[in-house]
Amino acid sequence: RPRPSPPAAVVGAGLGGSAVAYFLQQHFGPQVQLDVYEPVGVGGRLATVTVNKQQYESRGASIHALSLHMQDFVKILGLKHRREVPGKSAIFSGEHFVLEETDWYLLNLFRLWWHYGISFLRLQMWVEEVMEKFMRIYKYQAHGYAFSSLEELLRSLGGDAFVNMTQRSVAESLLEVGVTQRFVDDVIAAVLRSSYGQSVMVPAFAGAMSLAGAQGSTWAVEGGNKLVCSGLLKLTKANVIPGRVTGISLHSSEGRALYQVHYEGSEGQGSAFYDMVVVTTPLHPDRSNFTFENFELPITDFFGAFQPSVTSVVHGYLNSSYFGFPDPKLFPFASILTTDTPNLFFNAMDNICPVNISAAFRRKQPQEAAVWRVLSQQPLDKQQLKTLFRSYYSVQVTEWQTYPRYDATKRLPPIVLHENLFYLSGVEWVASSMEMIAVAAKNVALLAYNRWHQDLEKIDQKDLMHKVKTEL
Repeated sequence: RPRPSPPAAVVGAGLGGSAVAYFLQQHFGPQVQLDVYEPVGVGGRLATVTVNKQQYESRGASIHALSLHMQDFVKILGLKHRREVPGKSAIFSGEHFVLEETDWYLLNLFRLWWHYGISFLRLQMWVEEVMEKFMRIYKYQAHGYAFSSLEELLRSLGGDAFVNMTQRSVAESLLEVGVTQRFVDDVIAAVLRSSYGQSVMVPAFAGAMSLAGAQGSTWAVEGGNKLVCSGLLKLTKANVIPGRVTGISLHSSEGRALYQVHYEGSEGQGSAFYDMVVVTTPLHPDRSNFTFENFELPITDFFGAFQPSVTSVVHGYLNSSYFGFPDPKLFPFASILTTDTPNLFFNAMDNICPVNISAAFRRKQPQEAAVWRVLSQQPLDKQQLKTLFRSYYSVQVTEWQTYPRYDATKRLPPIVLHENLFYLSGVEWVASSMEMIAVAAKNVALLAYNRWHQDLEKIDQKDLMHKVKTEL
């Protein structure tokens, strides 16, 4: 006889928390009781800022075309893709542009070939091979298969080669397949600085995911990407508790694990009991410093550090002279990436559009006051703002501990912390993107369901491609 659905707690209401709540309800059924703890606000890092009564994405701005779970969420919730407003990109070295995009596709290809030979083709083939194998996860999940560790998940997709890609740098992997050092220093470095705020020493798997987003088509949600989070939580009718979780303690009832979640809310301290808990906030002293009692974690030290990241949303007039264009009317770029140059104080900047784009909307001309998003590792001082802008009306600064500081020598965090206690955010040490978090959420929900019903044949199975074909 199937066991009744467990009362479950989800810690965090960002994309991971809202997606795992949705997937838990999908598998356990509508009767599952879901409490979601969130101290700040639904959406997590998918946040917006308001400039002149218009909202703009401050982080988590674009979604890759191959993000199938995100595509599904948008359909299920009746949301729409935001209208795309095209704009050209360039890579800046601090002194000059090393690569400039034009309106002509063939000219762009010719410039890449002229500067870097066939490195861009080798890069494309390498990224496509990784993504083709990664896409297997959707078939596995559609058939109900789950993985109890990140290593098992990676191994099922691409064998030991995928696990090794979390231990060696993207630079090393690309040089091995014939990409030139110059291409790595100019183009790969610029993409990774704009996405992770880090160098070409990030692990190859995280690098491949970032590069796939840079060279493929991307999209965003009309009204803001955070609508996915609030929409999923409304759909599941989850009970959102505005409180900060301070600890989880283990008790037992009738021979099974029972977890007590302790939290602090506006009305003081409280606690509640659950059969199942999913932690979706990073277990790191800087991010969510809560305690575990009455049991030992499978890993005592949630290692590593998080990369400081600053988003400055500036409403002002670009200083195009700094980029070598004395006449602002002639400045052609909407997005500027940067190489890894010691004196450069920003990672990337782009002329951003609001989250609601009307049919009549047009991007501001370069000589007009526009809204620019500047990504940097430290807050910009007045002199740096003056370097980038002739003048400005407003600056809104958000400081984040956004991404893990990737270090290729670290081992990956566990998914299973105890019998029915799961950790979702560890996936960010493999790669950090909206789709990786959505995939991890589906995996945790399937893993929880299969373990709850003792369906061990659906966990950590080998040779899954063959099994899935046989089932078809």
